[in-house]
Amino acid sequence: MSTLRSRAQMLEPYAIIGEPPEPDLEAIASIAAHICGAPTAVVNLIDDTHQHQVAAHGFARSVCDREDSMCAVSIALPEPVYLPDARLDPRWADNPFVTGVIGDVRFYSSTQLINARGEVLGTLCVFDEEVREITADQRTQLELLAHQVVDVLELRRQSFELHAAIAQLEHAREELERSNEHLAAFAGQVSHDLKNPLASVVGYLHNLSEVGAVVSEPEAAWCTQRALAASQRMSDMIGHLLDYASVGGSLTLVPVDLGQVVADLTDDLSDAIASVGGALAVEGQLPTVAGDSVQLRAVLQNLISNALKFRRLSRPPRVVVSAAGRDGTWLVRVADNGIGIPSDRREQAFALLSRVHDESAREIAGNGIGLATCKRIVTAHGGEIGLTDTPGGGTTVWFTLPVDER
Repeated sequence: MSTLRSRAQMLEPYAIIGEPPEPDLEAIASIAAHICGAPTAVVNLIDDTHQHQVAAHGFARSVCDREDSMCAVSIALPEPVYLPDARLDPRWADNPFVTGVIGDVRFYSSTQLINARGEVLGTLCVFDEEVREITADQRTQLELLAHQVVDVLELRRQSFELHAAIAQLEHAREELERSNEHLAAFAGQVSHDLKNPLASVVGYLHNLSEVGAVVSEPEAAWCTQRALAASQRMSDMIGHLLDYASVGGSLTLVPVDLGQVVADLTDDLSDAIASVGGALAVEGQLPTVAGDSVQLRAVLQNLISNALKFRRLSRPPRVVVSAAGRDGTWLVRVADNGIGIPSDRREQAFALLSRVHDESAREIAGNGIGLATCKRIVTAHGGEIGLTDTPGGGTTVWFTLPVDER
């Protein structure tokens, strides 16, 4: 990258060259002139080819060629410049602003504008056509004002960057809304194009399974039952995909008592828990959070069902639900003592249609949609979700939810 181009790029984020004057910079220029008792002061930004007077006191702002600029020399010096009479300094004696070609500058003060990255943006310049001296105290005040100029410029840069970031977020939000609309449309299309024909297939298979010739022929009956089971699995997968497509996009936020949700799930899943000799417990008191009650119930039901499903055959499954406050959010944990998930596959576990357990779990029914659905719901609530080990073996799924402050 060339040096000339780098100065233009350095000044570009401040978005001030060629723009109307910044009132705060005009005020600083006025104060600088008053401190020195001089009639004129200016804030200069110097790019590759020109000096831009972005704020001025005592005269109209203008632009000049960099080769004519007195401050183009000052920005390369190691310290501020204070000249009672610029004609007496060989570095500026032949400058057109001194010789009368452009101006008749005598007193000349130039303080560099240095940002936090050590880049010299330009100068705070005070000048007069009369010879004058300034004190050390006045010089110190000019240096303080130069810092104020940089602060104003940095605030302007950060403001423009913030507005750009907000615009990007708004664009992303609009894109997300469009994506959710397309996803909902896709879900409807799937329902029409896949689920309804599949229901017909299942119906025909049921009828076929009751035909006498099939019932009396063991191999035909076995094949029919296999086809029915496969059709049911396909129907379940389509249903789960439709659920995944529909969750997270629209939330009905109400106070949700997670303790009551787990109590209801304990009743609903009592047969499933008893069938594997398992136990579902709550550790401590679960909070009331702000969320969509239906979708948060789906998260806990998915996690508890997974914990019962991916159990160790050597011991009864135990599932413990707990929560703790953390940095303005609730951290909810669902811990089991099951077969666990390898640490290098935990991120993959939340991908749609992903199965991450080893060969020993291959016979456990599952379609890789449950955790993806949980992540979609938790993310829609502004939370995060992840996996850790349970002490003593197993998996703990944790997720965060906002505190209900209503």
